[in-house]
This record gives sequence, structure tokens and C-alpha cells, in this order.
Amino acid sequence: MSDSQASADHPYQALTPDVVMDALASVGLWGDGRQMALSSYENRVYQAHLEDGSVVVTKFYRPGRWTQAQILEEHAFSAELVAAEIPVVAPLCLQGQTLHHFAGFDFSVSPWRGGRQPELDDGEVLEWIGRFLARIHSVGAARPFVHRPALDLASFGISSREWLLANDQIPLDVQSAWEKISQNAIDLIASCAYLTSTTGQKYSENDGITCASEQHAAHIRLHGDCHPGNILWTPLDRPASDLPGPHFVDMDDARSGPAVQDLWMLLSGDRTQQTRQLGALMDGYEQFRPFDRRELALIEPLRTLRLLHYSAWLARRRDDPIFAINFPWFGTSDYWQGQVQMLEDQIEAMQEAPLVA
Repeated sequence: MSDSQASADHPYQALTPDVVMDALASVGLWGDGRQMALSSYENRVYQAHLEDGSVVVTKFYRPGRWTQAQILEEHAFSAELVAAEIPVVAPLCLQGQTLHHFAGFDFSVSPWRGGRQPELDDGEVLEWIGRFLARIHSVGAARPFVHRPALDLASFGISSREWLLANDQIPLDVQSAWEKISQNAIDLIASCAYLTSTTGQKYSENDGITCASEQHAAHIRLHGDCHPGNILWTPLDRPASDLPGPHFVDMDDARSGPAVQDLWMLLSGDRTQQTRQLGALMDGYEQFRPFDRRELALIEPLRTLRLLHYSAWLARRRDDPIFAINFPWFGTSDYWQGQVQMLEDQIEAMQEAPLVA
């Protein structure tokens, strides 16, 4: 099947503006005709204005990615956070439920929240975010996920690598180098006794299975994808009904994992800058919840796993009609040579002393 034929057959091709309006009407929300597609490559997300003057955000989940049980578990976690007065944007309960179905799609509706990305070079902003992340984790630690997966070496690293190789995604002129460096990265992560699965087991490079580890990071329910774009910051002087500070959005990647997963994507710059940022996050975090400093050794392994996972994620989305528009560079030799270099850099970073705070 050609790329053009695959795109034409993609389920999202049927998601027209009229379908979006009709889906809202099916749950008793009447749009005034104004809608705007928001940036989202995994799902389709639209801002819609309603006849009563309110604004909502409608998310149409990518078919086949999550089961309904997994989506509902994410919704339940968001509801727990809202009940704890944590500023998470959760789906609305409409007609007695948060997950709805229309024209072959699962969808949810959330209130629209304004804001901008937080200024992460401001220590006060980072401390504020740290306080709320600690509160999110306190709720997340209260009970485990039953249906949603864990963030671990097997799911993000090993399976991603195996899928890319099995499906011939790497050009032949780069394949040998990428295959070798990705295995070296996985072997190095596997040697970290503190990066484990939800059951306290770790991958063993010796026999390819899991083995008991005496020391493992506690896995709790997480936001899972807490990068700056998923935090809306409301300034103190904003004349609006929203409370000032951070609002956490897009819980679509909520998983079980170590607490540091929700912290490291907020760090940037050189080591000195990251140390300062981490210190500000910890100052806020530890006002509400203790943090196991041994998890700081997982920052670079988690960054490496994200690289592997992201490449596999892109490869699996090539039939999406918006893929070629937004990722025209994916799959080229230059892209994969860049991945080889980044994995080499990560191997060096993983062998350095962890950040301290």
C-alpha cells in the first residue's frame, strides 16, 4: 500500500468539522460553528465555541491506542487530582460519563483553559511547579494503575528497538551503526539496578529476561509527559477567573513510573543550569512530599528511553494524514545518523555522575 493510499484510509480522514460539531451535539453541547484544531499529533483535539458563550476542548482519541478501560482510568486519576484541588484540566462529566462515542470515535470534552508556557528560568516558577508535582504524586501513590502500562526499559526501550528493526525502519546505510549503539544504550540502562518495572524487577542483558532486584524505584501513577508544553501558566496579574500559577493538561500519557519522570523534562541547558533548575523544583517538591534522591540517577536513562520510544512512535504514525506535513524529515538517513549521534551522547551522559540537588 502506498503512503498516499494509507493516508486516505486513515480513520482521522473521516473526522470532519461537521463530525466534530455533531459529536458535541450528541452530548448536549451546541457549537456556534467556530472551532480550531489544536496542536496534537497523537489524538485530534479541537477548541470549540458553544452557543452559550463557553469554550470547550474536544479530544478524539487515536483509534486502537488505548482501550476504553485505560482511557477511563486516566479520567479517574484526573478526577482524583481535581478532588484534591490540584489544577489539572480533567474531562467533563456529561450525561453521566466522561468518555463518549460518536461516528466510530471515542472522545472526551474538557473546559478550555488559557495560559502560556511557564518561564523555566525563573526559580519561583519552578518551585511553584514542584509543589504541585509533589501533590500530584501524593495522589498518584495512593493506589496503582490497574489497566495503564508502566514506563520501563522493556516497553520504552527494548520493544521500541525490536519493532524498528523488525519493520525495516532504519536505512541500510545507517542500520548497522544504529543497531549497535542502541543495543549499547539498552545494555547500559539495564545495568542500572534502580531502573525497574512496576514489580521491582529489572531487565538482565545476560539472559534477556527479568530478574529480581534488591533495589528499585517505587512506581507511582504519574502525569507521564510533563514537558513545558503540557503546563499552562496563568500570570499573577491576569484578570481572569483562573487561579494563578500552573495548570496541568493532557494526561493522555499517564503511566506508572518513578517520580523523577515528571521532573526531568523541565530541565534544560548545561549541567550548571540543570542543577539550578532541579534545586528549585526540589525546594518546592519537598515542601509536600519527600523525594528519593537515588532517582536522580535515572534522568539520563529516562532521556535515552524517550529517544528510542519517540523514533518508534514516529514510525508507527507514518500512515497518519498529517504526518508528512509535520515530520517530512523522518526516515531519512540524516535523521537516523542524528539519532546515532544523540545515543552516543546519551551513553556518555549516563556514565557521568548524576545531577544533585
